[in-house]
This record gives sequence, C-alpha cells and structure tokens, in this order.
Amino acid sequence: MLKNLVNLFFPPVCSGCHSFLLTNETVICTKCRHDLPQTNHHIHTENEAFKKFYGRIPVIHASAFLYFHKKGMVQELIHNLKYRGHQEIGTQLGYWYAQDLKNNLALKNVDAIIPVPIHKKRWRKRGYNQVDTFAEALSNELNIPVQKEVLIRKIDSKTQSKKNLLGRSEGIHHVFDVHFSEEAHNKHFLVLDDVLTTGATLEACSRALLTIPGAKISIVCMAMAHS
Repeated sequence: MLKNLVNLFFPPVCSGCHSFLLTNETVICTKCRHDLPQTNHHIHTENEAFKKFYGRIPVIHASAFLYFHKKGMVQELIHNLKYRGHQEIGTQLGYWYAQDLKNNLALKNVDAIIPVPIHKKRWRKRGYNQVDTFAEALSNELNIPVQKEVLIRKIDSKTQSKKNLLGRSEGIHHVFDVHFSEEAHNKHFLVLDDVLTTGATLEACSRALLTIPGAKISIVCMAMAHS
C-alpha cells in the first residue's frame, strides 16, 4: 500500500528516456529495452572485447553487454547508476545479461565473481560501488559467488575516462593488490566493470589476480565504448 501511495505522487520513470513507466515495466521502459544497443559478444568467442586484451593478458572470455556511445541511452543509464544512486539499473542489466551468458561454455567453470573495487575514499563519498548490483545479479542467476575481499584498490587513481591512452597505462599497474589464501589457487575469476574503454583498469586488475598461482581470468562489462 505504501509503495502504491509513493508511486501515485512520485511515479517511477524510465532510466533511459525519463518517460513514466507502465505497471509491468521495471527500471527501463519497453521501448528503451528494445532499443538497447547490444553487442552480442556472447555469441562470438573472439569478439572485439576479447581482442582488446590480445598480447596484454591471457583471458578465457571477455565480453560486454551493450555499446556505450557519448550522449546515448547507455551513457544515461551508466551515469544514473554511477552518479545518481540508481543501483537498480545494475541489477536489471545483470539479470538481462545473465540470460545470454548462462549457456556460455567458457564461463561454466568460473569459481568467483570479482567486481572491480573502488577506493575507500570514493566509497565514502558515493556510498556504493556501481558494479556491485550488477555482480550480485549475475551471481544469483549464474550461481557463482561474489568475492570482494580478494582484490583491493590501494590507490585512488583519477577517473580513467579523463586520461589519454598513455596516461591510462602509466601507473595503473600498481593501483590494485590481492589478498588470498591457498584456497584461491587455480581458481577461475570473472572480473566485472561498468564500461570497457582502453582496458587499462581491467588489465591492471587481472595482472594483480594473476599473481595468484594457477589463476585464470575472464572479463564481463556492462558496456563497451564504441565509436
């Protein structure tokens, strides 16, 4: 009853186009859901996300759910999630992408999901990690546990999107550290992030995790920058 009363005075709107949502719609309206620019990376093993890491780090699988265009709908979704507290967007994107990833053979032996961590200073300011609800949704649908204690962000680096390619690569390799026991040996880790751009942050995360003996890495992102 309380929810209905709140919806009466503050009706939910689409996080993509800001139109009012219908009763059977959640987070994103049907039109925006239909218009989402999906990559279909899950269908192709050597897709463009996978190729981002050629010659950099060994990955079992890499993919992104959507294409990210400047001033596009996916940018609006990610900004609503990352800066405006709409964590339900991560949940919905995770649920949708999980349906595509369920039958992906490369991910059948994943042992743990690891969201790219944010620094504690940024956590105190924002109050949440924008990747966490995406991770939790994938965890629930794929039946893979989330482990947040393994990968640690020890340096609060500047926002990567504001740097050029050289700037993103320099210094990023020392941003992350790992805390692990012998139980983490020989595990397959699925690393999650919001937007794949140059791949520098994900490379740094993966390099840290690959210091664990026998570790294997796969990567999944909500979106991938696309020109």
